[in-house]
Amino acid sequence: RGILADEKKANGMVLRGFAAKPALPSYQELYGLRAAAIAVYPMYKGLARLVGMTLVGQAQTLAEQIDELAKCWNDYDFFFLHFKYTDSTGEDGAFAEKVKRIEELDAAVPTIEALRPDVLIVTGDHSTPSKLKSHSWHPVPTLLAADTCRPDGLGGFSERECLRGGFGIFPARHLMLLAMAHAQRFGKYGA
Repeated sequence: RGILADEKKANGMVLRGFAAKPALPSYQELYGLRAAAIAVYPMYKGLARLVGMTLVGQAQTLAEQIDELAKCWNDYDFFFLHFKYTDSTGEDGAFAEKVKRIEELDAAVPTIEALRPDVLIVTGDHSTPSKLKSHSWHPVPTLLAADTCRPDGLGGFSERECLRGGFGIFPARHLMLLAMAHAQRFGKYGA
């Protein structure tokens, strides 16, 4: 009380993290996949645990995350590699730094492709424009690459390009089913 004595009285309160563990199916139960997560930021580690992913390594940089990915490549069917720094630089309003972080991730893609994934997805959980310094409602670019994909003729990977791409704007809840289909993890399609 003493610390806040000179402050205005609160008329609301935001509590974060106070909840019971939800009963969510694991990736193994839902998709039949042994899933691993490689993340730096604690919240994403927690989310990964909630859906039954194994946390892999203690990586603190993208290079370390890629090394961890390569080390355990044959031990799992699905990897969630979370790269936080495009989001945090957007929240800081640091456009040039955000561009550098995107380029850093872009430079790592050939190393990931060399592991020969059945499907590679590059996307985000939300848009964080540097101009707004906040999460936003804007569509999130999504790239899905697989031997079974039909090229959509785009010249790049950006917010504007992806609006014209094969996905256009679509509900993200369908992304995992598309990935499973392109990985040929389903039976025959159609009659």
